[in-house]
Amino acid sequence: MAALVMLSAILLFLPSSMAKNILYEGESLKTGESLTEGVYTLTMQTNCNLVLSDNGNVLWSTNTGGKGTNCYLSVQTDGNVVIYDKAGNVIWSSDTWSRWGGPYLFVLQRNRNVVLYDSKWATNTYTANSEGFVVAKRDHNDTSIMTEVVVPAADEPANRKIAMATNN
Repeated sequence: MAALVMLSAILLFLPSSMAKNILYEGESLKTGESLTEGVYTLTMQTNCNLVLSDNGNVLWSTNTGGKGTNCYLSVQTDGNVVIYDKAGNVIWSSDTWSRWGGPYLFVLQRNRNVVLYDSKWATNTYTANSEGFVVAKRDHNDTSIMTEVVVPAADEPANRKIAMATNN
C-alpha cells in the first residue's frame, strides 16, 4: 500500500534552468528572454517592457517600453520584483518587499496568471476553466514552499500528481 501511495504522488525536483515558467529569488530574466507555459509567454523585450502574451496577443505589460536599454527583471531575495536598466536604475517595481523573507517564486501559471509567491502580487490575467494551475503555500515560520495543482471540480483527477519546484 505504501508503494502505491508513493507511486501516486510523484515529486519532481526541477532546477530553474529546466523550468521554463519559474524564476527563483536571486534569478533574473534578461533582455530577449522569456518564461513560457503552453501558449502563454512572458518576455523581457529589448525596449525594457515586460510583456505577457497569449498566442502573440498582449494581455499585460509593465508599460516601460523606451525607458532604458539592456534591462533585466530581477526576483530579489527581499520579495520585490524589479526591472533595472543597464546603469542599474529602477525602471519598474512590484513594490512587494517583505519582512518575512523568502523563498520567493515568480511563476507564469497554466491559468495565464503571473504570480509572485510568497506575496500578494499577480498580474490578475488568469482565465476561467484552465486545465489546472499551481498554488504555492508557505507558513511564515517555515522556509519551504509547498505547491499543489488546483483543478476545477469537474476535471478532478482520480490520481493526483504533485510537482515540487526547488532551487537545490
